[in-house]
Amino acid sequence: MLHRGQEGTDGTGDGELVVPMAWLYAEYIADELLRTGDLMPPTSFEFRAGRDALALTIFLSDTGDGPNGIGVVSQLETWLSLTAYDQPWQDWVRERMADLSARSARADGPDPDRDLAAEAWRWLEETELLAPDLDAVPGGGAVVGEDDGPKVWTPAWQLGLPLGHLAIHLF
Repeated sequence: MLHRGQEGTDGTGDGELVVPMAWLYAEYIADELLRTGDLMPPTSFEFRAGRDALALTIFLSDTGDGPNGIGVVSQLETWLSLTAYDQPWQDWVRERMADLSARSARADGPDPDRDLAAEAWRWLEETELLAPDLDAVPGGGAVVGEDDGPKVWTPAWQLGLPLGHLAIHLF
């Protein structure tokens, strides 16, 4: 989302378009991590779920290191711990998004980074993807393939989060 009338990227505030650089940076890093991991086709909904979950993690855990390459390497362990299976990631995202919204409400003008992050979070929460039911017990002990077993509708973030975590490991 680009907005007019707010301070531009050069600090002039003369009505230039505001570019959501923090969100675009987070999304780019997430996309690169998932593509490097080659876990699924980049055109799939699963890839989008992984990218959005990872981008939210990167965006909301930003320490201000910025897009200089050094920040990415130093943040990998943080992102791994935030996306780990036993962590309440969705609660952490909700808290950080609420904090971000409160700060934006006090600020003057729109916040395109927050708007894009909120849009990604809304999609991850509201979209369900059909995925293998990992809790199902195969009937009769028969070996079934990934596409043959029982499926269950799963919130996109629950599918995307482990994909993002695995992509970090493979990096």
